[in-house]
Amino acid sequence: MPKVTEEHRLARRAQIVAAARTCVLEDGFHKTTMADVIRESGLSAGAVYGYFKSKEEILAAIAEDALSTIDELFGKILASEVPLTPLAALEATIKHVVTIAERPGGDVTRVAVQAWAEALRDPPIMATAHDKYSQLRRNFEAVARRAQADGTVDSDVAPEHVAQVMLALIPGFVLQRLILGDVTPDSYLAGLRALLRS
Repeated sequence: MPKVTEEHRLARRAQIVAAARTCVLEDGFHKTTMADVIRESGLSAGAVYGYFKSKEEILAAIAEDALSTIDELFGKILASEVPLTPLAALEATIKHVVTIAERPGGDVTRVAVQAWAEALRDPPIMATAHDKYSQLRRNFEAVARRAQADGTVDSDVAPEHVAQVMLALIPGFVLQRLILGDVTPDSYLAGLRALLRS
């Protein structure tokens, strides 16, 4: 029997995650079943269950895939030698959120909102969300520390407190973009700039 390559395994996993994302976007998390994901993926039940034991595991994988791109973004932001302000980091993050939301395969921020609600009742999804959002907040904390070293943020404020506020601004943008529909990165950031100057 031929050996399954790592490339093949990653491609199959991505195929299942994409199928689940499509199902969740069309029918919502609660209406989506493993049978729906199997049908959408075009794979056998055995193949799908070989990668994921439940739809909760698949939802965690969708979140992992989307949020890992944020980790890459912060790797670049924090590696830069230029002075770094919280506003510049937020601008890059918000624009990145829209970029991943507009990728082919559906708006992953719509899945994120469902995952936030699901996390309140599902411990494994809560664990994934806690891990990923804690990492994002640590990234914002690193930005705050860097901004304090650059002199663009007061040094008497705890960096973790700055990070708490920075993180809170991202879900606010996502929810307004999805529910109200009139929020863009430009409008949101213009308001944020005005607020920070006041």
